[in-house]
Amino acid sequence: MRLLLMSDTHLPKRAKRLPEQLLAELPHADVVLHAGDWVDAATLDLLESRSRRLVGVYGNNDGPELRARLPEVARADLGGLRFGVVHETGPAQGREARCAARFPDLDVLVFGHSHIPWDTTAPGGLRLLNPGSPTDRRRQPHCTYLTAVVDGGALTDVTLHRLPRR
Repeated sequence: MRLLLMSDTHLPKRAKRLPEQLLAELPHADVVLHAGDWVDAATLDLLESRSRRLVGVYGNNDGPELRARLPEVARADLGGLRFGVVHETGPAQGREARCAARFPDLDVLVFGHSHIPWDTTAPGGLRLLNPGSPTDRRRQPHCTYLTAVVDGGALTDVTLHRLPRR
């Protein structure tokens, strides 16, 4: 099962549209996960129409229309792994312990908010992934997103993709 992970798309404020490289990944993904801060409903509509399955949440910059359509926390069993998606997880310091306590029933937590790619494992085994942002790099050298594979109940091939500067 191929996964495409993104967050903090912030359209149309940070970019006019999603990058072509990211859009080209959509037909290959069995599941698309978006960890919030869509900003416009058109991006949600686009991903819903082009994704086989979309798991998404709203973020702190998402207004009433997106909050009416998306949960704050989403959960999905994907290939035998228990995934969660949330926008905010608080400060980097103590993140693993805090998330492991908040989400003891998950194997993988996808989050956003910081625009900073993150890949760690908490004591107890919870994998934390932040794909960064494909449209707003903030203090990072590149805009980014993640792809991964779920195979035999294991998360493999977690790859951070760096996008060319616009």
